[in-house]
Amino acid sequence: MPPAKKRPRAYDHLRTRTAVLAQYAHVRDAVAALTPQQLAAPTRLGDWTVRDLVAHIAQGLGSVSRDLALPEPPGPKPATTLLEWPPAVAAVVRDPEAPAPADHPDLLALYGEVKAAFLADVPSSGTGDRLLPTRVGSMRLTDYLVTRTVELIVHTDDLNEALGLEIPYDRQALAACTRLLADTLADRAPGGSVEVRVPPFAVVQCIGGPKHTRGTPPNVVETSPLTWIRLATGRTEWARALEEAEVSASGERADLAALLPLLR
Repeated sequence: MPPAKKRPRAYDHLRTRTAVLAQYAHVRDAVAALTPQQLAAPTRLGDWTVRDLVAHIAQGLGSVSRDLALPEPPGPKPATTLLEWPPAVAAVVRDPEAPAPADHPDLLALYGEVKAAFLADVPSSGTGDRLLPTRVGSMRLTDYLVTRTVELIVHTDDLNEALGLEIPYDRQALAACTRLLADTLADRAPGGSVEVRVPPFAVVQCIGGPKHTRGTPPNVVETSPLTWIRLATGRTEWARALEEAEVSASGERADLAALLPLLR
């Protein structure tokens, strides 16, 4: 019998909303200081320039208001759960061949418009159970906000890498992004033979085989949140992370190369 899969983790609507706004504000503050030369610089996302990436980040958050403006899908249950979202949108998140987003003549105005719409449309109370008709199927509002933390954190890292910046990572947004990607690994390779630790935010067990129950696990992978996110989204490779001591892996089963990236 294959290992049973766990139910998706629950997230608090208000905390997630606050985290999304905080990370968006960090990016907006950085965008305000970018020069025309920096906006024209290349990124690791194929042909995208920094301007393309900056516009994409705003449009990604703007999708919340766009979807909320549409009629709510029928039915009490969402068509897509949080753990089904990563494989469904893998190409959108990391495909370097994706077309560049539509240009916007005034990026700061765009960021202001998106924030104003978000504040007006996304309730600051309640459970966030309202269903949104997203491109990958209906999702709970709160769950969709968790996916926005992935977009924001991943693309903040892309901006930092492109320009050598140090845009901050909101702790709660970083935690939500880390946990969703760790849970995705556990869902994709269910089991209890390997323990994956991403302190201080996530610990999951995965990969079928002898299950560990007490003491020090025989197969352990440990890394930092940003390295984990880069591995999960294909920004860095498993072998490179091992070679540069950005990840530790002990035990004969502690090899995640075949499972990464999660967002293919």
